[in-house]
Amino acid sequence: IHILSRVHERCLSTSLPAAQSFRKWYQQLWTTERTNLPPYDHFTQVGDPVLRGHAADVPTDYVKSKEVSEIVEQMVKVLRKYNCVGIAAPQIGISLRIIAMEFKQSIQKELPEATYKARRMTELPLTVFINPQLSVTNYTKHKHPEGCMSVRGYSAEVERYEAVKLSGLNQEGLPTELELSGWNARIAQHEMDHLDGKLYIDHMDTSTFICTCWETVNTKSGRVEIPFYK
Repeated sequence: IHILSRVHERCLSTSLPAAQSFRKWYQQLWTTERTNLPPYDHFTQVGDPVLRGHAADVPTDYVKSKEVSEIVEQMVKVLRKYNCVGIAAPQIGISLRIIAMEFKQSIQKELPEATYKARRMTELPLTVFINPQLSVTNYTKHKHPEGCMSVRGYSAEVERYEAVKLSGLNQEGLPTELELSGWNARIAQHEMDHLDGKLYIDHMDTSTFICTCWETVNTKSGRVEIPFYK
C-alpha cells in the first residue's frame, strides 16, 4: 500500500460535537497550532473527511452571531474568488449547515446560447440559507454535465430534479423560502448534498466521468497543472 493511501486524520475536528458549545468549538479553530485553519480561503478536496460528514445545524441562538457572519462572509468571498455558482460550508472546512448560491447574468456570455437555454439557466442573486431543508416540487429528472470545486478538474453527467423548494433561515435569522427550477434547482440540490456528506460523483453516470482538460493534457504532452488556488 502506497503511503499516500493512508487515512490522514485532522489534529482538530471541524465538526461540531453535540455536547460542546458552539462558541467554544469555534474559538478552538483559532487556538490550535495548525498553520492553516478553517474557514479556508480555498475549496477542500475530495478525501478530506469534512466533505463526507453530516454537517451540524447552526444553533438557533448563534444564527446572527459574529462567528456565523464570518463564516458566511468567507463562503461568499471564496464563491466569488473562484467564480462559482454555489458553495457549502464544508467546502471551506466548516461542518455546519450553511449554503450560498449566486448565478450571475454575466455567465450567459461565457456559454453558447443553445447550452444556456437547454440547461434552463437563469440569474440568481446572492442567496444564503442557514439550516436549509429541501423538498422536491417537480420530480421530472434531467441529466446534464456537472462539476464541483471540491473534485477539481473533473466532471460527469448527473440526474437532478427539475424543481425544488428551499426553506430555512436567512442571515438575519428569519424564516425564508425559495422555489427554484432548472439550473438553479440543480445548484441547490448539489449544495444540499454537501451538507449530508455526498458529492456529485456519488450520483453520476460513471461512463461520462471525464478530466475537463484531457485534450490539453494530450496537446501539451502531459505538462498541465490543475490549480487548487487562485
